[in-house]
Amino acid sequence: MAGLLENKVVIITGAGGGIGRAEALLSAREGAKVVVNDVGGNRSGDGQSTSMADDVVAEVKKAGGQAVAHHESIATVVGADTLIKTAVAAFGRVDVLINNAGILRDKSFLKMEEAMFDLVVAVHLKGSYLCSQAFAKQVVSQGGGGRIVNTTSVSGLLGNFGQTNYSAAKAGIYGLTRTTAIELQKHRITVNAIAPIAKTRMTEDLPMMAGVDNMTPDHIAPAAIFLASDLCGDLSGQVLAVAGGRMYAYKMMESPGKFKDENDGVWTAQEIKDNWDAIAKFPGV
Repeated sequence: MAGLLENKVVIITGAGGGIGRAEALLSAREGAKVVVNDVGGNRSGDGQSTSMADDVVAEVKKAGGQAVAHHESIATVVGADTLIKTAVAAFGRVDVLINNAGILRDKSFLKMEEAMFDLVVAVHLKGSYLCSQAFAKQVVSQGGGGRIVNTTSVSGLLGNFGQTNYSAAKAGIYGLTRTTAIELQKHRITVNAIAPIAKTRMTEDLPMMAGVDNMTPDHIAPAAIFLASDLCGDLSGQVLAVAGGRMYAYKMMESPGKFKDENDGVWTAQEIKDNWDAIAKFPGV
């Protein structure tokens, strides 16, 4: 029986460990030819090593799959471009991009330094933008048809103490997902996102993960494979969240609001305060 990604070329950034590694191994088991990107640094983005990406490639090959490594940072134009070129050189085309690469530099808002903010946004948000654009250009040149799976976060969608930089980047990825889903539809490229909660090198020492053993990268990977495969159909612009055995969706909503009679002029600040409950109320909440 053919796998869900049989003969597809799947590129996964940050695939040297954690969620990215799980996505790479499952993609290969589903028949994909995999490009494993990872600079091999620590979770703060410091350092560089080829071993992390190379080890995952070796795992794929040992299991009978096909894979190549890419070791450059995807936060630069050169890195993103060579990522796509590596895939084309090795396998002749691209079909799926999973933007997973990320780092953490947590600090409370008043202590956050500019460099900490810039680097986290560069890897998460700028990297997703650069790789998506390079990937989409290649897909269009091939004749259209492909899938992008981004990685946002509950921190970006709902906020989280000490993660101003990370939350801003992940919220930006939500906006990136929604807009590219609209723009790339005509090229038959679907763009969706996952919002994972899992115990990994990035999260293992966070208070929320204390004593948690049932939220693993292996729980996350099937969600990415679903969005990367034809099972996804024409779904686009969606955010699929995963926390262990729980699968759910996020959606931006607006309240019905309250209309002011046109004859009464514009709203005053006092009127907004007086009518806040009616303005902000959601049905059933």
